[in-house]
Order: sequence, then structure tokens, then C-alpha cells
Amino acid sequence: MRIGIVGATGLVGRKMIEVLHERNVPFKELVMIASERSVGKTIDYGKRKFKVISTDEALKSKLDFALFSAGSTASLELAPKFETNGTVVIDNSAAWRMYDDIKLIVPEVNGQVLTKKDRIIANPNCSTIPLVLVLNPLHKTYGVKRVVVSTYQSVSGSGIKGINQSENQAKGLKTEMAYPYQIHRNLIPQGGQFFKDGYTSEEIKLVSETRKIIGDQNIMISPTVVRVPVVCSHSESVNIEFAKPFIISDVLTLLAQSPAVILEDDTSINLYPMPLYCEGKDEAFVGRIRVDQSQPNSLNLWIVSDNLRLGAATNAVKILEYIISHLSS
Repeated sequence: MRIGIVGATGLVGRKMIEVLHERNVPFKELVMIASERSVGKTIDYGKRKFKVISTDEALKSKLDFALFSAGSTASLELAPKFETNGTVVIDNSAAWRMYDDIKLIVPEVNGQVLTKKDRIIANPNCSTIPLVLVLNPLHKTYGVKRVVVSTYQSVSGSGIKGINQSENQAKGLKTEMAYPYQIHRNLIPQGGQFFKDGYTSEEIKLVSETRKIIGDQNIMISPTVVRVPVVCSHSESVNIEFAKPFIISDVLTLLAQSPAVILEDDTSINLYPMPLYCEGKDEAFVGRIRVDQSQPNSLNLWIVSDNLRLGAATNAVKILEYIISHLSS
């Protein structure tokens, strides 16, 4: 296989390379692709080094797969060119997610909808992926009616610019602003751009993407996105109302057995997920699971995951692995 990474020099692009190496994904050729200003740079892959090339040069390589993490504008322009060239594109941006004819995939949830005809495949938002990994088994068993979710999203979700703002402000330095306000020692209740109804683009993604991936447009979802001064890993406080009654012990067993989900829920020893300890991991960690005493058939829980890995790079690589193992024969 010939595999390309478009946006190879960015935060997520480098994580994709890291995950490909860790998971020992086979390839005949690995192509690092970035903008013109990065052409000629080298990127490490284990003990090997690969030179960065331009997209024009990459199109000549007739890649089998291209993992995109170059932003929506670049993806809208370039993904069709790679598709026409016979390449399967797995795109990490928001560009293609809500097109009716484009699959939005979390392999553990809806990988089975992929076919050999799918040439552009969308990778969901970094907060949507852990949410649906937890919601899906619960929905299948109890029927999710309504979700109220508040996300606490780390600055790495805004790329290197967000990290630099946080770190520079912690040192008292002037910095380029990724956010409209200081993020150091602060919380900013905004993710993306505001719409006329008061919701933000990041909040709308949680609603529309969750429904599309789970395959149920009737799930009611009320989101709030908050940016927090944490470098890596997004957290989510989730309230879920079910159509059917449940027993907490059964919920715990169900989640403990769910793929890509790790249960950390023992209040007797203060065990619950935290960003600091989820960084570098490829699972959605869930804890603080308890009955909502104010509403029938409802519970509260807390989810944390590494937004650069599970929320972006790892899920994209898993889509690639799914295609190789299920659709390549």
C-alpha cells in the first residue's frame, strides 16, 4: 500500500504518523505531504526519516490511501483531486462530515456501513468520538432519548496556536491569540463561531455528528462547549435520559465490556478519569456514573479522552485498518 499523510507537519498529522508506527500499519510507501513552506523538511518515522513533499508531487504517486489533517479549506479543494486519482481519503476536518453521501465513521460504532465504493470518508469531531463510543452501547440497550453534554476542551484542540497562547500567557509573555480572551487561569464558554441562535459551531457538531454516527435523528441533544487551560485531553459531563429503566450495575458492566471504552469508576478510592492521566491513550475513559435523582430513567457520567489521539489520529488510523481488514479482498 501507498499511504500519504496530508498535513504531516501539524499536531494531528504528526500524531497520525506516531499512531501508524505504533500500530505497525503495513505500507509499501509512506508519503509525507504538507504546504509549500514545509516541502523539503524531514519527519521521523521510528528510526527512518521521510522528506515532506507537495500535494502536486503526491498526486503523481497514485496513493492508495491519504489521511488528511490539513483543515476544511484544503480538504474541500484537494480531497476530490486525490479521489479522482484513485485514492481513498480519510479526512479529519469538518469539510465532509455532514454530506449525505459521505460516511462519518467511528469503526467501533458504525464501521459496518463502509463499502468499497466510499472514496472520501469523514473522521468525526474530537468530542463526538468519545461521546458516541459511550452512548452507542447504552442506546442499543436502553434507548437514548435525550443528552445534555458540556465539554471541557483542551487548548491543543486549537492546534499549536492554542497551546502557544496558553503557555505564553502562563509565563506572562505576549502571544498570538487563538481565543478572544486570556485562556491561562480562565475558562472560555465558546468553541468555534457563534450562530444566530446563540450556539457555536463546535456545539452544533456534537448534535449533528452524534445523530449521524449512531443513526438516530430523534435523539435530543443539548450541548455546551467550554475551552479550558488544559494542554491535552477533552472532558465531557454528560446527562442521559433513556426510554427504558436501567440498573447502575448493569450500566457499569455494559460499559466495561464496550470496545475502546475504559471504565474508571470507584469513588471509594477517588478513581475517575482525568485529562492528565488520559493523555497518550487511545480509549474513552468513563466514570462518575450515577443515577440522576431529578429525572426518571436518567444518569450522569464523565468522559475523558486524548483529543489528538482517540479524537483525531487514532480514529482515522482505525478507519484505515478497518478498510484494510474488511474491504480490501
